[in-house]
Amino acid sequence: MIFRSLTLLMFVFSAACAKKTDAPPKEKQLISEEIAYSADSVTMKGFLVYDGEQKGKRPGVLVVHEWWGHNDYARKRAKMLAEMGYIAFAVDMYGDGKTAGHPDDAGKFAGEVMKRGPGAKDRFMKAMEILKANPNCDPDKIAAIGYCFGGSTVLNMARQGVGLKGVVSFHGGLNTDTPAKKGEVKARVLACIGAADPFIPLEQADAFKKEMDDAGVNYIFKSYEGAMHSFTNPGADELGKKFNLPLAYNAAADTSSWNEMKTFFGEIFK
Repeated sequence: MIFRSLTLLMFVFSAACAKKTDAPPKEKQLISEEIAYSADSVTMKGFLVYDGEQKGKRPGVLVVHEWWGHNDYARKRAKMLAEMGYIAFAVDMYGDGKTAGHPDDAGKFAGEVMKRGPGAKDRFMKAMEILKANPNCDPDKIAAIGYCFGGSTVLNMARQGVGLKGVVSFHGGLNTDTPAKKGEVKARVLACIGAADPFIPLEQADAFKKEMDDAGVNYIFKSYEGAMHSFTNPGADELGKKFNLPLAYNAAADTSSWNEMKTFFGEIFK
């Protein structure tokens, strides 16, 4: 009888422990902040986010938006990075936090920034300065990721020798008028594109790889079979249909490319 009672007590205790172990992980207590900053004669509106319960300095990641502008999607990715233990700053490259509701406006906004050359770099560098100055950020461990227009932007910052540990381009254009020069690129590079993206044809991808090889850049190139432009954005299907554009979300490519980024960050932030 005593043995049976002890057995029952042990079973109840084990079940209670298992129940406690199976409890869902505690949600991150993210702290976010809207930050206005000026560069290149424009006022930008950025979004900073990090885990408020995490102690000590951590690597910082700049997030550069798609050609639609600094919208909820860029902020969503910044929050995802904060949940991973980074401090993230979704930057505003257009100014005034403006966004585009039509491809014509998006193309105009992106084109205006691209044409600014040094001005575009000034906007990026000011955002990096703000991120590095945050007391929760390790200023020696900074990376940048970007989508579409943002992907092209972070690649161009790497080409210009900006002091980043690494850059990740998601479905960003690969062509440039100012190719990387040997010995000048400090950042490691991860470029993720859709193999079915008509905006990034095979010859552009081949030219990019040759550029990186010729300049001696430490880079990784990933192409996802069947993935089209904006493959990381769940809203791409709706936008594609609305404006008759070759945009489409691809869950497999989205997950794979994000995991590639995680591995990449694990290596550059050692």
